[in-house]
Amino acid sequence: MPKFSFSGHDTFPCRQLWLKKGYDFIKANKSFKSEDAVIDLGVGKNMVSAIRFWMRAMDILTQEDELTNFAIHLLDDEGWDPYLEDEMSLWLLHYNLVKKGVASSYGLIFNELRREKIEFNKNTYFGFLKRKAEQLKALQVNEKTIFDDFGVLIKMYIRSDGKVKEDIFQGLFTELNLIKPLGKRGEELYSIENKERDELPEALFLYIILDNCAADSSSISISTIEQDHNNVTSVLAVSRTSLASRLEQISKKYDCINYSDHAGIKELQIKRQITPLEILNHYYAN
Repeated sequence: MPKFSFSGHDTFPCRQLWLKKGYDFIKANKSFKSEDAVIDLGVGKNMVSAIRFWMRAMDILTQEDELTNFAIHLLDDEGWDPYLEDEMSLWLLHYNLVKKGVASSYGLIFNELRREKIEFNKNTYFGFLKRKAEQLKALQVNEKTIFDDFGVLIKMYIRSDGKVKEDIFQGLFTELNLIKPLGKRGEELYSIENKERDELPEALFLYIILDNCAADSSSISISTIEQDHNNVTSVLAVSRTSLASRLEQISKKYDCINYSDHAGIKELQIKRQITPLEILNHYYAN
């Protein structure tokens, strides 16, 4: 039985500087349980809990409050991108958030809800969860908790139109343009539309694909990439035509990968084993 969580962030979306701030805090051998955490992090008590929650949700921190290997590679002062200046880093964190499942709404919405509903809001999401609760017979669904959690998710991806517009106060993923507000007749409606996303690097596609397959795989079917939870089509909201084009580009760019479309069978063939970490090391080195 999967475990679901719809709280822990104290209704604060993750902000631009929080992950690096939290990373440096833990690296300095400090504790979120300490009374000095509020002073050391320079935020309120509830925000201390929120920073810890988002670090866990994006694979920066383990449940034992230890820095992950991914965190060290990304956020260390000598790491890939400690201040998240490359948009690729935000896409990786978005991917971690969806796949890891610490904050359940992200995986449920990107992997499942948007396949059922082209347009959705907090009410359609709550209805979706109620149906899921009936199927699982164990999932507890509280309307206020779900509505609060959904509101945080929207703030993570959609820029605020309020008075405060500084980037440091915006949700972490507002630049990704993944969730689109529709606002029909005053209703709060949203959609996650599959697009070309030509601006995304091939390294991001290949990293996610390899991270979702067994380490000794020699081939990956395109239907798997299109249909499986947490894979490219679901997480990046990329169109089918664009996916085929990007896989061909990957085949040309990486000599260890071959894109095959033979007798109606489309697949990525892995000619030499390569780890997801190698893909990121090569990308950030360049």
